[in-house]
Amino acid sequence: MRIKIINGKILTPYRTIHNGTVVIENGVIAGVHERDMDVPDARILDAKGHYVAPGFIDLHIHGGGGYDFMDGTEEAFLKIAELHAQYGTTAMVPTTLTSEKEDLLKTLDIYETAHRNNTRGAQFLGMHLEGPYFAVSQRGAQDPRYIRHPDPAEYEEILAYSDSITRWSAAPELPGAITFGKRLRQKGILAAVAHTDAIYEEVLDAYENGYSLATHLYSAMSGVTRKNAFRYAGTIESAFLLDMDVEIIADGVHLPAPLLKLVYKIKGADRTALITDAMRAAGMPEGESVLGPLATGLKVIVEDGVAKLPDRTSFAGSVSTADRLVRNMVHMADVSLLDAVRMMSTTPARIMGVENRKGSVVAGKDADIVIFDSNIHIQTTIVKGSVVYQKN
Repeated sequence: MRIKIINGKILTPYRTIHNGTVVIENGVIAGVHERDMDVPDARILDAKGHYVAPGFIDLHIHGGGGYDFMDGTEEAFLKIAELHAQYGTTAMVPTTLTSEKEDLLKTLDIYETAHRNNTRGAQFLGMHLEGPYFAVSQRGAQDPRYIRHPDPAEYEEILAYSDSITRWSAAPELPGAITFGKRLRQKGILAAVAHTDAIYEEVLDAYENGYSLATHLYSAMSGVTRKNAFRYAGTIESAFLLDMDVEIIADGVHLPAPLLKLVYKIKGADRTALITDAMRAAGMPEGESVLGPLATGLKVIVEDGVAKLPDRTSFAGSVSTADRLVRNMVHMADVSLLDAVRMMSTTPARIMGVENRKGSVVAGKDADIVIFDSNIHIQTTIVKGSVVYQKN
C-alpha cells in the first residue's frame, strides 16, 4: 500500500522542507522530496501546512488511559499503546516497577503476546525493568518492600526466561551492581543508573562497566553531598561530566524551566532523550489514581499536571504525553523545534540501538510519522505505514 503525504513542513534530521512530499510504500519511507511526486494508486494525506515529523519514541513509560503495564493483562499493554499513539508516540519501551520476581516474569509473558497482537498503537521496543535493585534512600514512589541488591541467581533466571528485555535500571553503588552491569552489556541490554545515591567515583566505575544512561535525570538520584565536611559530586554531576546519555521528564513539573535549560545547555539534543515516565493516569482526568498494579498498587492523587503521594510530600509519577514534552522544551526551555523533536525521536532511537530503522524521516526507515500543528497538537499518527490515529 502506498501513501503520499503532501503539503507539509517536513522535519528531516537537519532541515525543514517546506511543501515537501513523503512517499510511503509497504510500511517504509520510500522517498522524501522537495516537490510533489506522481505516485500511482497512492492514498493522499494532506498535511494542510502542518509539520511532518518522525514519530516520537518513549524510552520510559509505565501506563496511560487508566492502565499500567503491571496490571497483568494483555489489554493493558494494548490500550496504553493506543492511548499514547494519539499523542504522537509511535514506539515505546514498556516499563515495570519494583516487584516480586514472579510478577516480573508474568509481565514478560504478557509482553510477548501483546507485542504480537499490537496493531493499533505505538510499537513496543522491548521491556524496561526499572528495579528492583535500587537504593532505598532514593526509592521515590517505588515500593520499598521489593527493593533489594542484585542477586546473580535471580537476574540470571530472569535473563534466561525472556529475550524481550532491552534495558534495565539499577543503582550502581549496590554490592554486585558492577558485575550486573557487565552481564547486561554482554547480553546487549542497555544498563542505566537509577534511584541511586552514588557519588562520582561509583558512577565512573559503572560507566566504565556498561552503564551508559542516567534514568530520569534529577529524579531519585544524588546531587552534591558532604561527608566529614568534604563535598562529593553525586550522580547528577557525574552524568554531566561523563559522556553519558540522559533522559528527562520534561513535563514542566518534575523539572522546572531552569533545569530543562541547564540539561540542554550541558548535554545537548544528541545526548538528551525526553521521556514521559507516564503512569496510568496519563490521558485521564485529574483525581485519585493508582501507581503500579491496579489491585496492589499505591494510591495517589493527580493534580497540577502530576501524580503525588496522598500526603503531597512527593511526586508519584508523571501523567505527561510525548506532545507535551516537545511543547515544553520549545516554550519553556527555548529549544528549537528541530532539537526538541530530535530529543523525542532521533536520540531515543540511537540510545535503544534502532537508529538504522527509526527516529528520522529518511528514505529506507520505518514509516513512523507524526503530523502536528504549530502548537504540537497531534493531527495524524502513522506506525509502520498504518494510520493509527487521525484527529476528527
